[in-house]
Amino acid sequence: MAAAERLIVVVLFDSVDLLDVTGPPEVFSLLQRELDEPTGYEVVLAAETMDPVTTSAGVRLLPDTTFLEVSARRIDTVVVPGAVEVDDQRRVRATVDPAVVYAVAVLAKDARRVASVCVGAHVLAAAGLLDGKRATTHWSTARQLAAEHPAVEVDADPIYIRDGDIWTGAGLTACLDLTLALVADDFGDELALRVARQLVMYLKRSSGQSQFSVSLEPVSTTRRIDDLRHFITRNIATPLTVSVLAERANVSDRQLTRIFRTELGMTPAAYLESARVEIARHRLEATDETLQRIATTCGFNTIDTLTRAFRRTLDTTPTEYRNRFRIS
Repeated sequence: MAAAERLIVVVLFDSVDLLDVTGPPEVFSLLQRELDEPTGYEVVLAAETMDPVTTSAGVRLLPDTTFLEVSARRIDTVVVPGAVEVDDQRRVRATVDPAVVYAVAVLAKDARRVASVCVGAHVLAAAGLLDGKRATTHWSTARQLAAEHPAVEVDADPIYIRDGDIWTGAGLTACLDLTLALVADDFGDELALRVARQLVMYLKRSSGQSQFSVSLEPVSTTRRIDDLRHFITRNIATPLTVSVLAERANVSDRQLTRIFRTELGMTPAAYLESARVEIARHRLEATDETLQRIATTCGFNTIDTLTRAFRRTLDTTPTEYRNRFRIS
């Protein structure tokens, strides 16, 4: 692709997540090391005023331009980071500034594409840019996004989603995967993979890669459920029935199911399958073990059972998953 100006505007505002702001520009700049000709990228930080902006990490950033000034230019890509607040019970909630929402709506109007990083999806949704579209965000605020914006098809699983000219990314470090996908969109997969190597990333992950992790599920308020989760992980290859888990927790089968539904939003059997699938995923990504070996060590015992679980939870097969996400 011939070099041409690609003005990338990163939206800046108080309390913004620092990595959301700095991650994408780093990826765009590293591309230049792989090319003999200019990339055409020009990255600017735009804010309401030229005053310093204090990020959530306490680091202050200086804007390059204002929303008003940059709106007069031809914009290629608008990158929208996010911000959150955490209450005294450690519950995370995305915050949205109406002034930022208005600025993003104006900047996005004539831009070639718009990308949100992490909870920046809440800003895009508030601006009406996600209506009728499929989008993702950080797993901790996905329910909030779905509840506040029912016109958006929220999928909290992928690390990023492209729907037309709108791109949305999952939490924090997934901003690198999202930006690599933008680079691939402009310059092809080969160059994007070369940039990924510079970032010491094992691979440029596909949008289908899941951000879900059993270990990232909200911590239970019931100590015995947390103990059971660790017990499941340590004994993943052994037969673990509801009765076995209930006996371990010293409760009835019925009470255990009720506790799991209340604390984790799923049955013990569903949690157990999710835990086994996650461990199987990691083995498929990082080892050359046979499917039978993985099925056995993860508690599925047969390849057929392993395959059915993958189809239920990931809508793919173990072989297809390994072909897509194998770390070379």
